[in-house]
Amino acid sequence: MRRALLPAAALAGALALTGCGSGTGSGPGSSKAELSVSGPYMPQPVSADMAAGFLTISNEGGAKDELTSVTSDAAGQVTMHSTVGGAMEEKTSFAIPAHGQLVFKSGGNHLMFEKLKRKPEQGQKVTLHLTFAKSGALTVEMPVKSATYNPSTGH
Repeated sequence: MRRALLPAAALAGALALTGCGSGTGSGPGSSKAELSVSGPYMPQPVSADMAAGFLTISNEGGAKDELTSVTSDAAGQVTMHSTVGGAMEEKTSFAIPAHGQLVFKSGGNHLMFEKLKRKPEQGQKVTLHLTFAKSGALTVEMPVKSATYNPSTGH
């Protein structure tokens, strides 16, 4: 009986993930990461070849995970950066703690869209593919906002 429950539990975990972490299946006994994305946006770039992106990845599950790469059809390359003490440093991955968040915000961790294939305009959306070490991938639609956009969430 236990063997039959494992595939069902794996399927339930996958469904919760594709539902963008609706919160179902989470709890103190959850041993998997349960990831969701909120507040994604790209300020309209001033440069024709580079843009920044911001979002929050929440983990409602009881296991940590790691963001290992980001890709987008809008750019030749998407890199991840941290900013500490005013110095920007490229990262190959970011940890997402169990029951925690990974925040990409202006002045802190952020995404850089390099070698833009077209300059995104306010009102458009850019598609991102986020790849995680344990949870697979999530696809996110990132709206392009005004260059001066300042979200109420603070990121």
